[in-house]
Amino acid sequence: MSDSVENVVIVGTGCAGLTAAVYTGRANLSPLVLEGSMPGGQLTTTSEVENFPGFPEGVDGFMLMDNLRKQATKFGTRFRSAVVESVDFTASPRVLRTSDGEIRARAVIIATGASPRLTGVPGEKELYGGKGVTTCATCDGAFYRNMDVAVLGGGDSACEEALFLTRFASKVYLIHRRDTLRASKIMADRATSHPKIQMVWDSVPVAIEGVAQGGVSGIRVRHVKTQAETLIPLKGVFVAIGHQPNTAAFATALRTDENGYFVPETGSQVRTNVPGVFVAGDCADHVYRQAITAAGMGCQAAIETERWLAEHGG
Repeated sequence: MSDSVENVVIVGTGCAGLTAAVYTGRANLSPLVLEGSMPGGQLTTTSEVENFPGFPEGVDGFMLMDNLRKQATKFGTRFRSAVVESVDFTASPRVLRTSDGEIRARAVIIATGASPRLTGVPGEKELYGGKGVTTCATCDGAFYRNMDVAVLGGGDSACEEALFLTRFASKVYLIHRRDTLRASKIMADRATSHPKIQMVWDSVPVAIEGVAQGGVSGIRVRHVKTQAETLIPLKGVFVAIGHQPNTAAFATALRTDENGYFVPETGSQVRTNVPGVFVAGDCADHVYRQAITAAGMGCQAAIETERWLAEHGG
């Protein structure tokens, strides 16, 4: 372990982490960013982002993250390709044990994001990210105007995605493995009674059909009781079976909820139960999960970090 102590270490390079880097860099804190296993986060797999403010014609997800990285670098941010494996937040300075050795820091911002749960069926991975398979109706729904789409899932999130998609799609198939939804009654009633939503009960996806160049052409489903398979022609598949926050390395050190999301202190979106350790983005937000809200939390975490270091001699 190096004898040097970083002012602030930021874990993660999505919108939250890189925005935090811009702000802490401008505050002359010389932040060190640990890039992890997916530099740039989920947006790097998105071909077009239409709802990020300031881009009336949309912006390529990879380009947006690359520009944020360049902006952070301009203000003195340093990057290291390392994955955090465990931490000791009882130590002062805080200790992060990484794939590239131990790092000590006065303050830490965790912006590790969340990974969407996928079904794993053939065609899903190949057609994911701008090719017809997605996990975010708010992000991508407008691309499917007057097209047939499917939503996979049976909880509140799946119902919300399906209802949102009715604004654009001509028909929304809501595919669920049981004959009743897990969602709350009000959400289930809204989904099942909507004229644009067609329920596909007792069915599981078998394969997503299409080619990368032409996108999704349909989804093959199997009825769990009869084992009969059906091909549903459509252009988009929205997977809504939940997200997994990337918090395992910190779970014993910070407060998390039953699903693994960080639980900030009362009265703050970004302060944790450990002084000088802050969180931002999808690892602490299971409600909005948008690039702009993650960036906003990154800004908050950076300002809170700057103030905390000023008060504690950083």
